[in-house]
Formats: sequence, C-alpha cells, structure tokens
Amino acid sequence: MSKYLNPKVDLTFKKIFGEHPNLVKSLLNALLPLPEGMTIEKVDIISSENVPENPTKKYSIVDVRCTDNNGRSFIVEMQSYWNKEFFSRTLFNAASMYTKQLAKGNPFDNLKEVYALALVNDEAFDYEGDNGYMQEFYIINKNHPKDIRHDLSLIFIELVKYKPIDRGSRAIKDLWLRFLTEINEQTETVDAVLLENPEISQALNIVERSAYSDFDLYVYEDALLEVMTQRNSLKNERVEGRVEGARQNALENAKRMKEKGFDFQMIADITQLSVEDIENL
Repeated sequence: MSKYLNPKVDLTFKKIFGEHPNLVKSLLNALLPLPEGMTIEKVDIISSENVPENPTKKYSIVDVRCTDNNGRSFIVEMQSYWNKEFFSRTLFNAASMYTKQLAKGNPFDNLKEVYALALVNDEAFDYEGDNGYMQEFYIINKNHPKDIRHDLSLIFIELVKYKPIDRGSRAIKDLWLRFLTEINEQTETVDAVLLENPEISQALNIVERSAYSDFDLYVYEDALLEVMTQRNSLKNERVEGRVEGARQNALENAKRMKEKGFDFQMIADITQLSVEDIENL
C-alpha cells in the first residue's frame, strides 16, 4: 500500500491549500511573478470548493480563494486536464472576483488586484521558445508594452512541462513544483531537500495515506478514476481532431492540385487520399 496520496487530486489539494493559510501563502509567494517589492504577508481563505458540474462534461477542477492583508484577491486552481474552455473560465472567475469588490461598497479607485494561479496537470499552450512551463497574462498597453496593469493577472503553470534544473535547489519555487509533480501514490521515499523545508514537510504530512479515513480514501479513489476517465476521453478527442484536421489539409491541397491539372493518381499518391475523394472535390 502506498504511503502518500497525489496532492493534485481535489480532496488532497483542498486539505493542503484550502485549510492551511500558511501553505497557500507560501505557494502564492513562490509561484506568482509578483511585482518587485510585493510580498504576501498574510492570507484569509474565503472558500475551497469544487466547480459545479457542467451538464455535458464533469470538469475536474478545484479552486481555493483567499485575500491578503492588503485586500488583494487570489484564486488558486488545480486543473487536472486542459480544455479550451478553461482559459475563459479562469478569466471569468478572476473578473467576477474583481467586480464583487464593488458590491462591498468600494469605489472604483479602491479596487484591488486579483491574481489567478492555474496549476494545469496537462499541456495547455503550444507557444514555442524559452517560456517553458509558465504563461503570464496581464492587461498591457499594446503601444507601450512596459505599461503593464496587474488589475487582473492570470498565471498558468503547466506542471507536466516542469523539469527541475537543480534537484539540490532549496528555492521554495522549485520545492513546491517538485512536491506537486513528484509526489503521488508511487512515492516510497522523499528527497531530503523537500523534507528539510517546513512548509513542504507539513504538506507531505497532510498527504500521507494514514491520515485519511476509509471514506476519504473512497472519495479520493473515485475522484482519481474520474480524472483518468476524462483524461482518456479528452485524449481521444484530441487524436480525432488531429486526424480530421490532417484530412482537411489534404483535401485543400488536393483541390489546388486538381485545379492546376495534376493527374488524379499523382494527387492521390501525394495526399494519401483516394481517387474517389479527388474526383468528388
């Protein structure tokens, strides 16, 4: 029987970051690219809850919401797999949290920043270059790129792309990312570097299997199965989409070659389409 549970599953994620303000504060300070001089000193957790089930698909997302000592708001999401709608959902949640400040009687000039940190256990973006596993979205003046507004900040971290450069690093950012990417049901021993840090050590204690009741473990296994099912379903959808996209490209190329008078059999050999497909274009 495994010693640890996966911290990315909703039950464990909520216990770590939805019940321990010191841990969510540590995570936010470590992973958010905060403006220079800005440190989160204290947080109050507002809620930790699952997103309501979508009528057509159950999204495995859990979020934790909190505010800091300066009134800024933070949303921490764990997205078990990526869907094109998730970006819009993250933006909507951040914008909703921003506008709710007006309901409390705050004038516009007193509105505080909202930061959404989305931890994605999947590949979400196809950007090329050296940006790696983190993508940052802010309000930017296109004509003056240095004019960056942090009223709404969306930070996406693709956990599957994170690879520690120095496994001996004691930087809290690396420690949290290693905790989230390395600890799971197969973990038998934990690197001493992780155990030495008090916040990471506390989080490890929280995900020890022995700390959970039989009912909790049933809920955990059910959630894990749901994630695996949805991930496989989404993987099949992606494969089918790529196949259909490749066929559409082949048909477009074949149509252009046909218009230029290429021999049908030659077109079929190049595009891997049937002669009948080409005749029907």
